[in-house]
Amino acid sequence: MDAKTFHLIAIVLYFIGMLAIGYFAYRRTSDLDDYMLAGRGLRPGVAALSAGAADMSGWLLMGLPGLIYSVGLVGAWMSIGLVIGAWVNWKIVAPRLRAYTEVSQNAITIPSFFEKRLKDHSHALRISASLIVLVFFTFYVSSGMVAAGKFFMSSFGWGYTSGLLLVVVITLLYTTFGGFLGATLTDVAQGLLMLGALIAVPIVAVFQAGGIGTVIERMNAAKPDVLNLFAGFGEGSSLLWTLGIISTASWGLGYFGQPHIVVRFMALRTPADATAARRIGIGWMVLVTLGAIATALVGIGYFANNPARQLGDPETVFLLLSEIFFHPLVAGFVLAAVLAAIMSTMSSQLVVCSSALVEDLYNILGKKSTPHKEVLLGRSGVLAVAVIAFLLALNPDSSVLSLVAFAWAGFGGAFGPIVLLSLYWRGLTARGALAGMLSGAVVVFVWGSIEALTSRMYEIVPGFLTGLLVAWLVSRLTAKDDEDVQAEFTAMERELRKGGFGVRDTAPVSARP
Repeated sequence: MDAKTFHLIAIVLYFIGMLAIGYFAYRRTSDLDDYMLAGRGLRPGVAALSAGAADMSGWLLMGLPGLIYSVGLVGAWMSIGLVIGAWVNWKIVAPRLRAYTEVSQNAITIPSFFEKRLKDHSHALRISASLIVLVFFTFYVSSGMVAAGKFFMSSFGWGYTSGLLLVVVITLLYTTFGGFLGATLTDVAQGLLMLGALIAVPIVAVFQAGGIGTVIERMNAAKPDVLNLFAGFGEGSSLLWTLGIISTASWGLGYFGQPHIVVRFMALRTPADATAARRIGIGWMVLVTLGAIATALVGIGYFANNPARQLGDPETVFLLLSEIFFHPLVAGFVLAAVLAAIMSTMSSQLVVCSSALVEDLYNILGKKSTPHKEVLLGRSGVLAVAVIAFLLALNPDSSVLSLVAFAWAGFGGAFGPIVLLSLYWRGLTARGALAGMLSGAVVVFVWGSIEALTSRMYEIVPGFLTGLLVAWLVSRLTAKDDEDVQAEFTAMERELRKGGFGVRDTAPVSARP
């Protein structure tokens, strides 16, 4: 058999595994809480690996190695910012969000949490948040579909639409029927596959290329500043260099507002599980990012000294090294790891979109539904969003990276400040949250549309700061005493203290028991 046949065998085995996991989850899904949050029963390891796989997408195996290959280690500032942001997210958001969403009338989505936390009886906050989720995630899912179509076109010579359709059908099957649990368990399998590939490829490549000393010597010969994390500092304006680094590292700010990531926090068994999950999740993230960076650095040394093997596209360095140094069947599983990164993000985002349609838009109409009907509606929501995203993805020239960056900034600027203020400030009001959410989204949109601004600073920074400031200011102007809000905030703090967290009682002295 030729290499492509071995590759296809590996891909087919991977697809079969994902469908089997989806069927397993389907048999354990009976109501909407199961479908959207797996009954709040995720173990720390499952939640951690699922959040990591849902977060990283194809950027981890193609985008990051391509960036490091092009500019050297200075490009690692983005991954440094992301690791720090993810750690802070697990540390300060996960336990509080898990406790508060259950205390606040068992909220199972971010929009419903905002409404129930702030007692917004007008539904304006929940509807606005749901529409933001649907708009950004429909395009986000579409970008993943575009990446999948291009993957099969470049790796197997298939037609763009054929590869796109295959990935969409497989992802839809295990997500539509398995729901959140199906997406989560497949994320775990995909996260482990990504981890194994990103550890194996650079290690094997180093040994095959002559050892670590030889590789470093070749890297330095090809690009003298390749290992300099501060390359470019002092050349020209140090201020502009610093702003560029801050802009790159500021991707970490986006974590606080990403619905498909923070929903994993809500699904933990208890707030105390967040501690173990944080250690597992950040450990996984450090390993895979180091593996991606190492792959790119080894690729610089290898391809620079092998004129017969030229690398046309830097983002394919991971794929080409696996094809050169591994048996075709093993290389096929490495290719499957790229698909895993793409599909894990798509499935998680589809479930969040479904929850926005059913839990946050349909159910607020006041219509009574049986648990079985709610699950069917959830599955229909997944299908509806996927169809729209598929139609948008039919154009193979669609921009992927810029769309992902814009959506990440949009969620970070719109939701990030409101999530943090909801969890840490008793004085946040519904009007303040709505004003902050909308102003953050608008600033991201405007800033990201002006090249002179976005070339100097990633739009998430002004969007996040604006949303935070506006939410605080409007809340101060519209402050009112709500006993239910204060009682639930106190109950959330009490739950955290039960779980061993050293949380200070912020209730007024007169209101304490």
